[in-house]
Amino acid sequence: MPMLNFTFDFTPLAYIGPGAGFALAGSFLAVFGAIASAISMLLLWPLRRVVRVLRRKKPPQPPKYRRVVVLGLDGLDHGLTSRLLSEGKLPNLAKLQQRGSFHSLASTLPPISPVAWSTFQTGVNPGKHNIFDFLTPDLATYQPKLSSVEIRTASKSIGIGRFKWQYQKPDVRMLRKSKPFWSVLSDYGIFNCIIRVPITFPPEKLRGVQLSAMCVPDLRGTQGTFSQFTTRAKEEGVKTGGEVHYVTREGKKVQCELLGPPNPNDPTNGALTAPFRVEVIDDSHAWLHLNGAKHKLTKGVHTDWLTVHFKAGWGVSINGICRFMLLETDPEFGLYVTPINIDPENPAMAIGYPAVYPIYLAKKQGPYATLGLAEDTWSLSEQVIEDEHFLQQCMDIDVERETMFFDSLDKVRQGLCVCVFDGTDRMQHMFWRYLDKLHPARPAHVPAKLENAIEDLYVRMDGLVGRTMAKCDDGNTLLLVLSDHGFNTFRRGIDLNRWLEENGYLTVDDDRRGEDYLAGIDWSKTKAFALGLTGIFLNLEGKYEHGIVAPGEEAETLKAELVAKLNELVDPQTGTKGIRRTYQAARAYRGGYKENAPDLIVGYESGYRISWDAAVGRTSTKVFHDNTKAWSGDHCVDPSVVPGILFSSDPIAAQAPRLLDLAPTILKLFGCPIPEYMDGKPLEFGEQTPAVEVQEKRIAETPVKVAS
Repeated sequence: MPMLNFTFDFTPLAYIGPGAGFALAGSFLAVFGAIASAISMLLLWPLRRVVRVLRRKKPPQPPKYRRVVVLGLDGLDHGLTSRLLSEGKLPNLAKLQQRGSFHSLASTLPPISPVAWSTFQTGVNPGKHNIFDFLTPDLATYQPKLSSVEIRTASKSIGIGRFKWQYQKPDVRMLRKSKPFWSVLSDYGIFNCIIRVPITFPPEKLRGVQLSAMCVPDLRGTQGTFSQFTTRAKEEGVKTGGEVHYVTREGKKVQCELLGPPNPNDPTNGALTAPFRVEVIDDSHAWLHLNGAKHKLTKGVHTDWLTVHFKAGWGVSINGICRFMLLETDPEFGLYVTPINIDPENPAMAIGYPAVYPIYLAKKQGPYATLGLAEDTWSLSEQVIEDEHFLQQCMDIDVERETMFFDSLDKVRQGLCVCVFDGTDRMQHMFWRYLDKLHPARPAHVPAKLENAIEDLYVRMDGLVGRTMAKCDDGNTLLLVLSDHGFNTFRRGIDLNRWLEENGYLTVDDDRRGEDYLAGIDWSKTKAFALGLTGIFLNLEGKYEHGIVAPGEEAETLKAELVAKLNELVDPQTGTKGIRRTYQAARAYRGGYKENAPDLIVGYESGYRISWDAAVGRTSTKVFHDNTKAWSGDHCVDPSVVPGILFSSDPIAAQAPRLLDLAPTILKLFGCPIPEYMDGKPLEFGEQTPAVEVQEKRIAETPVKVAS
């Protein structure tokens, strides 16, 4: 099968709001290439094995444990966890605390997933690993681009005459710098199983197996584009993160088609398509006819993962998987389809290492979500699906994740196992409005099953911890349960670009006000601009195409001026400050990549975050805005507001552990030397009586985030 070039859809809302749309590039490995590669690997395996054994270093110190297991629960909040522990609602975590320890875990600046998980895996501050946000501006165009992955392509062709196939060979480069600690473990012959840790795409070689997470695209090359099929009249505007297909109904039948990747022979012909038909049975059921098979649809219920074949030529097809859900049948027809995930059983591009590992998992447990941001938050935010549908989607993905995680625990009896569950993050983003009784997006009537959605989530995760503990109770395994950051309510958004405009630092063409991606800004008159979740950039001469701020004294004076003013910014509606602290990146970070950071990092107060407009470079007409979206919780605030959690099955003596410290800690536990470049310090294990007193004091001082 020839390699195919994706069309890029640069929609950064994938990372600054409810999940989808920012495109990556990708390619599809040729069948003959895969076969040749497999044959060569088999033939060369004995030689490679001998070379690997001869070159392998041994840890200079004996390991403290035969196995270390890290269970990541993305976004689990320290304050909320502490409260539920005190109420007796988390018995397994309580048991883990009694047996070992429980600490708050300091996150990163800023405390957002790509930054935090990059620090977790490398043990260095962002100035050394080069990830400061989801997005960063292009130096020439000011357009947002992904901060973690760069895609380059080179045109190729195979075949003869009119049977020649054009394809693009991708060069997918991870922009995260430094070296993950499991790569260091690999150098010393220690086996690693790394499952769905964010910022591991494209997958890297290691001694062990890896399944990538954040930034893995869907089959179309985006970060997740859902589809809605409807017979209702066309609405004005677009569905962010998805596409609406207006269809007609003939009797009980509705003809539809799914959009896939671009045509490999001629991308100008548009995307490949896969036709399907829906035949209504009654008010709650219909038949789905897809790929020659028949599947029953039930209103409000997701199907299992179904394989979709996109024919790319004679004898050639590209496979994806998706789930369907019937929304309505009478008098109007409605159907929701998840983003089309890369098929793990027949992956169109590398999503794990070695390449056979995702296939192995699919053969063992069936199809599973492969998209980096698998939970479809946009379809809920755009009111295509309902809360209950999203909740079930998250729970189903958790079951998939637990199956592959427990498979690793059964098979890896010596070495490192890491698995991250990120549904905890997505659910808190979308359901915090039910926890916060004063949230602008809280509905007047709250369904009984959703009133305690966040608390129920923590209870379910406690059950997961209990099942994990049962698999780690061998006397020679250390279990760490941690989160990369905590969570917070998001009631009010701050449009930093509007604030910069009102204070004379940014100029907008009024005829283009409201355009995305900083398109309406007059760069010849703009000294600073905001983009992404927490950053403000100076329009520096010599750095940006139209820079006007001179480096040196002028830039330093401007930064100090902005910091002083931002730290005094008051919300006129509440009379409180919206920003806790503004940081100068040059002082906050250390390392060779700190020049790539935003010049200023804004640490928001509890309840505040960057506004939806400012996050994508759109300038509105007000600085403060109510947040009325379902995406009602967030953690893009000052790090002191959202500490994460750290539980350990053995006591940790440290009183103030940091996410930064986990990489050197695990290296030391395996007897491996800690690289000099690491900023973290290894945590010590032992008695922790003083730390308990500090912990109790911290719990008492934790800011109240939810109004009663």
